[in-house]
Amino acid sequence: MGADTFPWLKGHGTENDFILLPDPDGTLHGDLDDELVRFLCDRHAGIGADGVLRVIDGRKQSYVEDGGEWFMDYRNADGSIGEMCGNGIRVFARYLAEAGLVGSKPVRVGTRAGVKEVVYNDDQTVTADMGEPSFPGPDAITVAANGHEWPARHVDMGNPHAVAFVNDLADPGHLVTAPVWTPADAYPHGVNVEFVTRQGPNEVSMRVHERGVGETRSCGTGTCAVTAAAALQAGQSAPVTYRVNVPGGAVAVTWRADNHLTLTGPATIHARGTFSHTWLPTP
Repeated sequence: MGADTFPWLKGHGTENDFILLPDPDGTLHGDLDDELVRFLCDRHAGIGADGVLRVIDGRKQSYVEDGGEWFMDYRNADGSIGEMCGNGIRVFARYLAEAGLVGSKPVRVGTRAGVKEVVYNDDQTVTADMGEPSFPGPDAITVAANGHEWPARHVDMGNPHAVAFVNDLADPGHLVTAPVWTPADAYPHGVNVEFVTRQGPNEVSMRVHERGVGETRSCGTGTCAVTAAAALQAGQSAPVTYRVNVPGGAVAVTWRADNHLTLTGPATIHARGTFSHTWLPTP
């Protein structure tokens, strides 16, 4: 699985936190295994994070046809593969800039959901073009948690989301376990579930249960899915911008006239170190 020790960094976007593994040649970790990801993300025995971002030269990865300038190999905390992560891609871009791997120009970041253009703003926020939303069936979806049930809208942002509007963000409970959805076969690979309340014109607040992770302080693709669902519910057409409040802060999401959603928010690298494979628990 590569060298006995390897460098790591940790960053967050609106408190959705990630471990970054610099691996430009794509050889240090090989095919990153579930055991290592789970251990790194463990908040008690490991470093602790919502996911892992492996940083690979886009020309040297073998996962997708176009890997961009740099490829973001994203893994959820349980080791499962994630197609895309809106907060993660901003943290990923912040690392590239601080490491001197890119200039100030827009950067093409490859993901399993396609290449995303990322822009560095003067106020130190990062804007990512998250692509176009889609609204595949089934049309009638419900989600249930904490003894309550709500209708939900299916929004796909390269990964699946079920967006439910609720009266109170406390209603879904602690979200320790994943909400239940109906029909049961609607999401064979799991789904991110967002619970949303309206705060005013073009402003919403949300909580999210991310598949493979649990409840997180924020979800970038989720804020985009919520913006699209909120705009459609309000009968709004693009272009429109929403402020989306999450437990870890707030982001701005714009649904542009070309049908692309852009996500703007903070991204910070706040820790770094060296990890040894000898720290992994023995079977």
